[in-house]
Amino acid sequence: MAHRELKNIALLIDADNTTPQGIDPVLTVMAELGQVNIRRAYGNFAKDNLSRWDKITNTYGIRPQQQFDVSKGKNATDMAMTIDAIDLLYQGKVDGFGIMTSDSDFTPLVTRLRQDGILVYAFGEKKTPAAFQAVCTRFLYIDELIASTSDGDAKSKGKREKNSNVADLEDLIQGAYREAKRDDTGWAKLQQVGQIAGNRSSFDVRNYGYKSLSEMFASLDNFKLEKRDGNQVFVKRLR
Repeated sequence: MAHRELKNIALLIDADNTTPQGIDPVLTVMAELGQVNIRRAYGNFAKDNLSRWDKITNTYGIRPQQQFDVSKGKNATDMAMTIDAIDLLYQGKVDGFGIMTSDSDFTPLVTRLRQDGILVYAFGEKKTPAAFQAVCTRFLYIDELIASTSDGDAKSKGKREKNSNVADLEDLIQGAYREAKRDDTGWAKLQQVGQIAGNRSSFDVRNYGYKSLSEMFASLDNFKLEKRDGNQVFVKRLR
């Protein structure tokens, strides 16, 4: 599941279609890839519904990109984010992107970035259209990330959702396991199974309430884990 460490990452935030509460957990995830040196939030911050971004941008060093509403029904924010992303791509300033949005209008942008071999992590709501989720290197549910870093009710909610998602998760994992290289007794490298699942979708264990791939497999009754020499972990389907 791990990717190469990147030198320079840009985090572009569609403030109209995400929550400032997710900034801290999103930056934590992006730190797995490398340094997030470019941080920009786009929106019409003169609107009352975006007032919460005021303190957030200062706290996390995010540069607000003010976009006034040119006309009713037209989204200047989307255009500004897209233009900046393409500029950064062609200037060669970044080798990875994080995009916070639930807006499927960014699907062509992400597709174009991926064509140049750029890693794109996106963060949005579960209702985000599947087409957008699928084109991303990883698409993580922002509510799950917030819940994993919160106490009390949020943690309980995350556990309930973990259990309700097991059926969909097993379908994906079993398909990846079948495609993985296995020895004569059916054991496959856990990392390879995870990589195959990631290549077939925007799969990430955090969307199901788990912290790691091994923790997730340990919770599945029909799989068994085994750690071998060199600290490599193998997985085997039991039935």
